Amino acid sequence: MKIILTHGYFLAEDAKEQQIMRPYPPLGLLYISAYLEKNGFSNEIFDSTFKSLDALQQHIIDSIPDVIGIYTNLMTKLNVLKIIGFVKNEPRLACTKIILGGPEVRNHKQKFLEFGADVIVFGEGEDSMLELVSLYSKEKNPDLNGVTGTAFRDQSGIVVTNPDRTLIRDVNHLPFPARDKIDLNLYFNAWNKKHGIRMLNLSTMRGCPYSCKWCSRAVYGTSYRRRNPGLVVDEIQWLKSQYEFDMIWFVDDVFTINHRWVSDFVSILKARQVSIRYEIITRADRLNEEIVDLLKESGCFRVWIGAESGSQKIIDAMDRRVQVEQVRSMIRLVKAKGMEAGTFIMLGYPGEDEHDIKETLHHLKDSNPDQYTVTVAYPIKGTPLYTEVENLFIEELPWEKSTDRDIDFKRRYNRKYYDHAINWIYYEMLYLRAKKNSLGWGLKLKAWKARTGMLKERLAPH
Repeated sequence: MKIILTHGYFLAEDAKEQQIMRPYPPLGLLYISAYLEKNGFSNEIFDSTFKSLDALQQHIIDSIPDVIGIYTNLMTKLNVLKIIGFVKNEPRLACTKIILGGPEVRNHKQKFLEFGADVIVFGEGEDSMLELVSLYSKEKNPDLNGVTGTAFRDQSGIVVTNPDRTLIRDVNHLPFPARDKIDLNLYFNAWNKKHGIRMLNLSTMRGCPYSCKWCSRAVYGTSYRRRNPGLVVDEIQWLKSQYEFDMIWFVDDVFTINHRWVSDFVSILKARQVSIRYEIITRADRLNEEIVDLLKESGCFRVWIGAESGSQKIIDAMDRRVQVEQVRSMIRLVKAKGMEAGTFIMLGYPGEDEHDIKETLHHLKDSNPDQYTVTVAYPIKGTPLYTEVENLFIEELPWEKSTDRDIDFKRRYNRKYYDHAINWIYYEMLYLRAKKNSLGWGLKLKAWKARTGMLKERLAPH
């Protein structure tokens, strides 16, 4: 049986990412691959990141796989549809079954199936994928009723959605991701050329028990399942023995959620004399001075702390369950301990007004993180935010030509206003850091122009 796994992300098509150049290997797909191998099913990964759609299509033709599994998210959805269309319209691939997984598929099951996918795997993918390839290895059109965590169309074309699959309780039994199946040097070289470092990613946990309304939990739900810290250090040691790299990006949603785990992790690193440099994401309410000291001691060089807004009113509306002053305090503490602090900002959330945006700018100026990102809020299907604004969508977009990122909804101000607001924050923060040199007044002028643009759009009829 021939199995190909891919993900449909092409770096050459992503102008913004080419500027940023921070590509990471597809860990979820690497976990699926390793799990199938562990259970006796050989498979191949076509890592599309540094390749083209044409190259992927040619490889599929050359291989004629029995099953092609495609990881699907917001960024890759439209390319995944192209891959599905290619396979379904190529006579030589008439027997190839298409299985989709990833965060995008749960809430669009029927659409993907109608477009040509044979099976949707929603939620955690390892056991569902294993059961599917086991069935397909025995017959071309097996009975999929009862295969939990999947959806398919029966012989009459009706979509059948099986119950959710029980999540893997002990994630320590998962094998290390099959990194040997892709060329990590392509990632290292891209990082090194742009940033002068070689970075890789690693996961220590699955799930997030928090309730932020805009955040999708389509794969791991609200669970919290953590790998044994000793096993994580085992993986780090294995990686150091196999590859030359400089830093690790821990992809966990809240790295410091369990303080005892962090303490044990740091103790094991010290006991084994393992030296690493790494960065994490966490929440302000899961940090304190002791934990920040442990992070610093163990090689952490950057801590991203979720904020999303500097207005407590908006943070509460998001159900973030954190105090904005606590976020500021932890950003300042991280910096005081000699690490970089990063944070995330979201504008245009329902109920936000100009006063809230001013509070957000004050929040950034007061805490002065080393890095920050600003996005305009968009609703992902399946989240409470989507449900909240669904009747406010400005236009109905064709599903096969758009993603949830393209959705705009009626807010207090129009979209141009938020574009100006992002520029206002950007130039005000640059001015804050550059006002002591000759560039300062030029930046202040640009900030004033952006502020004027906000005013014009706020007063414009819409």
